[in-house]
Amino acid sequence: MLKKILVALTAGVVACLLAVSATQAQAKPELVVYTYDSFVADWGPGPLIKTGFEAKCGCTLNFVGLDTSLGILGRVRLEGRHSPADIVLGLDTAQSGAARTTGLFAKHGLVGLDTRLNLPPQLGKWQDDVFVPFDWGYFAFVYNRARLPRPPQSMAELIDGGTPLTLAIQDARTSTPGFGLLLWLKALYGDGMAAALAKLDGKIATITKGWSEAYGLFVNGEVDMVLSYTTSPAYHRLAEDQTNYDYASFAEGHYMQIEVAAVLKSSKQPALARQFLAYLVSPEAQALLPQSQWMYPVADIDLPTGFEIKPQPMPLLLDDGLVADKQAAWLEEWVAGLTR
Repeated sequence: MLKKILVALTAGVVACLLAVSATQAQAKPELVVYTYDSFVADWGPGPLIKTGFEAKCGCTLNFVGLDTSLGILGRVRLEGRHSPADIVLGLDTAQSGAARTTGLFAKHGLVGLDTRLNLPPQLGKWQDDVFVPFDWGYFAFVYNRARLPRPPQSMAELIDGGTPLTLAIQDARTSTPGFGLLLWLKALYGDGMAAALAKLDGKIATITKGWSEAYGLFVNGEVDMVLSYTTSPAYHRLAEDQTNYDYASFAEGHYMQIEVAAVLKSSKQPALARQFLAYLVSPEAQALLPQSQWMYPVADIDLPTGFEIKPQPMPLLLDDGLVADKQAAWLEEWVAGLTR
């Protein structure tokens, strides 16, 4: 009988401990971050950032990976004030103007952020009080030296040059690099963008929905050049020990992508959300990005050897409010400039 009583008491104590543990686990605050799929992939920065932040916050950080960065804004627009997300991570300055007009985002409240950022000096100080940049890069056409010994030296040469070339690009309506090319051409040619695109169309072998499809065609040798980033060759150098990939440096400059994060006004954890933004731009988190995100960090940290060889190009960047106002019209020009 005594043995049965002890067993019952022991079972009761264990049950109480389990109940307390479950209650404590439930009490741990949860932070929900909407981002894009590649950010949360096993090879992306998401898992590393999750581990680092959870070690500091005493919380659970849950990334929700969506199809593309273009889809993130559509998701929060649809959910509105009822969105379960606390943070949106992965919009860029081509989308931030449109995102601002929704009224769904709160001020970030990070004091002195502008002095902590290491963006190209031509851009001046970061003055956005809603969106926090966490990485950046330049769009570029990447090539293989073994296949293309002398690439075009400018956008004008790419468009008008007589050298036969085949290109893979992404659709501006579905892809961030594709929309980046639209803005690149708009920054260079203004109202003549559609005409420039029509000339370029003769060299475009394929237009894919997303980046990975186009880059796969390029790596497989099906096209001469692919629309990507100036940092893409660094991946081949550091991850694959291949030095034959490079990007064509254009004399007119390259269009920038600056990726940003922001807190939703409807966040149930606003203080924790701002703590995450502060962590995201800290040297600890920023050091994770070059070889997982393959973009430049916004913090002034040492880059891995081989991450960059050439001097940085002249940055091109249109005002995000202008992009928001003109996006629909410019996409119509994109369609008009392409015959497919």
